[in-house]
Order: sequence, then C-alpha cells, then structure tokens
Amino acid sequence: MPSVRTPLLATCALLAAGVLTSCGSGSTATTGAGSGGDVGAPVTVTNCGTEVTVDSPPERIVTIKSTPTELVLALGLGERIVGTAFLDGPVPEELAPEDALTEISDQAPGQEAVLELEPDLVFAGWESNLAADTAGERDVLADLGVATYVSPSACQSEGAPEQMTYDLLFDHFTEAGDLLGAQEAAAELVAEQRAELDDLGRLAEEPTALWWSSGTDTPFVGGGTGAPQMVMERVGLANIAADVDQTWTSLGWEAVVDADPDVLVLVDADWNSAAQKIEHLESHPATRELSAVKAGRYLTVPFPAGEAGVRSVSAAAGLLAQAEELGLDVTAVGGGD
Repeated sequence: MPSVRTPLLATCALLAAGVLTSCGSGSTATTGAGSGGDVGAPVTVTNCGTEVTVDSPPERIVTIKSTPTELVLALGLGERIVGTAFLDGPVPEELAPEDALTEISDQAPGQEAVLELEPDLVFAGWESNLAADTAGERDVLADLGVATYVSPSACQSEGAPEQMTYDLLFDHFTEAGDLLGAQEAAAELVAEQRAELDDLGRLAEEPTALWWSSGTDTPFVGGGTGAPQMVMERVGLANIAADVDQTWTSLGWEAVVDADPDVLVLVDADWNSAAQKIEHLESHPATRELSAVKAGRYLTVPFPAGEAGVRSVSAAAGLLAQAEELGLDVTAVGGGD
C-alpha cells in the first residue's frame, strides 16, 4: 500500500482526438472515435507504467482484492466476474450480486488457479498481486492473451498518484468504465458519488486524528498521500501523520503519544478488529493516557474502505456520523475535496 504530498488538481478532459488523460496518476486511456458510447472500440491505457489494450470489453474478469471487485460490481458488471480472490471483507449488501461470487483464494491467488478460469482480464488491487509468485507477471499474462489492470491509486512502480483526491478517484472510475465498456455506468457512478460527497458536512474545529490500520508493537497508519488522508481531509480531521510522503507508514507509539490526537480512527478487520485495538489502547500504560482514549473518541472504518474505491465517500459519511454521535460539531454542508 504506499505513495506523496502536494495537493494535485485532477482536471482531466476528453480531447477532440479521443484521448482521455487521468492527470497526476501517470495513467492515460485512448479509445477509438466515439469513445463515449462505442463499447466495441479498442481501448489502450497506460497503467502503473504498463500499456494495456483491450480490443473489446472484457467478458471474463478475475478480480483480486476488494477494491476492484466492488468497482466492477458498482458498474453493474457482476456477471462478468468469473472468479475473485483475496477479499478484505464481505461485499456490501447493496453491491452483492444475486449469485454468489466464485472465490478462488482467500489470499493472493497463484497463476494456475487464475488461468483455469480462462479470464480475458485480471483486475488487481495491488501491483504485488501480479507477480511470478501470485497471479503471474503482467508481460507473461499478456503473452497468454490475458490483459491486466491495477487500481491506479495503488500504482507504485510507475504512475503513483502524488496525492489522492476525490477528483482523481472519480477519474479512475471513468478510466475503468472505458476499459470495461461501461462508460455510461461509470458516469452515473461518478455523478452519484460526487453528489453524495458535496452534501456531506465537515468537522468544524478540525480535531487531530490518527488512522490506525494494523500492528500493535508499531502501528501501521495512514500517511499523507493516500485514501486515509483523502477521507480525513474531507471530513475535517487533521492527520498527525500528514507530513509523511507515503500512503501508509509505520509510526512508533512514542510519536503517537507525543502528538496526543483528539480522535482515533480504527480500522475494523476480522483479523485485527477495532475492539481489539481499543483493548490494546486501554490496557497499555502509555496509550491509555491519550486524550482520545480517556474520552473514548473512537471512530471505526471497515478495512476495505482504507483504500481508494467505491467506499471512499461512504467512509467519509460514516466517520462524520460517528463524530456527531460523540458530540463533535459538524457543519451542515462542507462541499469540495
């Protein structure tokens, strides 16, 4: 999961020549004439430094990790998913397909298991999902006729976003819609989520906060460039690790105690629940003296919402609702990123 600060205005446009540029993500998509509605036109994207071309919309998709799986479902293409793997948690009820998805592995799948499903596209959440010891290296899969695509927010080798913003996230949805031949569905998803985002309020006093994902000896936390920072900024939380030019970082408890955040955002996962984190905080001699611990100012977020995806807007809404329940002052409407 890692990436770099400096706010970036992700203003992108479809040029008359038919080229879509996703600014700041190092990713570009090119389609044939009439790309807005011609789902049969070839599409080429540069994704994490790899050029990917599909001659027609993929019909047999393997998804790895929750973020790509949920995006494909949100685009109404669940019937094209022939297999999924390494999910970070249950698919939200509103996105769950009528027929259960075929899960091939609860970890990163191997190449043999993936190829048995005869996919024409592997849509991965992390670059490491496409390696010799997982689903297969991208050039090897391409030689076998299997296209690959990584969630652009997770690019690390090349094209890593300097700073995740909601505008950039929506550009990523648009690019995925182009690649999958679901332009109209992507436009509807963006419009719906942008409207929800614009209706959200924000915390009036900008309390300081820590986004704790995992780890106990040394917590693994949201840094200053990724989805946690994006969500906290929108909500009005001041990330104590905002000056770290990475999506995720290890931060010693000494630094956390010194910063004494007003609020603790706790990631809730089956293998490392928010309840377990609270137990650790309240039993440790140093952390139990934190202001947030003494006051019980805990906000929780499901693990799959920790990465940029279709849950990023609802994650912000959920944090604001919880903050209001704790008595924190939330303005009526915030708007913007």
